[in-house]
Amino acid sequence: MAIEVGMILEGKVSGITKFGAFVDLPDSKTGMVHISEVAPTFINEISDYVKVGQEVKVKVLALNDGKISLSMKQALPKEQQQQRKRSDRPQRQNHRSREPYKPAPPVTSPGDYEWQSSRRNAPSSFEDMMSKFKQTSEDKMSDLKRGGESRGYSRRGNGNGRK
Repeated sequence: MAIEVGMILEGKVSGITKFGAFVDLPDSKTGMVHISEVAPTFINEISDYVKVGQEVKVKVLALNDGKISLSMKQALPKEQQQQRKRSDRPQRQNHRSREPYKPAPPVTSPGDYEWQSSRRNAPSSFEDMMSKFKQTSEDKMSDLKRGGESRGYSRRGNGNGRK
């Protein structure tokens, strides 16, 4: 009997690894069930779901270079193939009660203190903002140039203080 993609076969688990289980199939063939294809739920430990020597039903997913990819969960009846629903998942331990979301109140400065003066530095147009940016940038660049020159570094120097 030739094994084809889509066939559902019965086999015996011959080995278990961290990433899946090897299944002996008819005609002395062996395929592998990846851990994600063992059950419709998340699996942490594969040995909780299959044991060596166990008879299992598998679906052939792919045939590549003599390797046979199998699925146990796709061989299950349709109603059992469905992933667990959200309501089936365990609840988090420290969850808050199911109250509707309320946004936090807006942050205001303490007392009458104004953290940043909105009137003092607020430019009135794009040109004003650009002019202020250029001036600030030029000031910073000149500070950097002065700082480098005072330590004896040159732009093209070797970094040891010699020019």
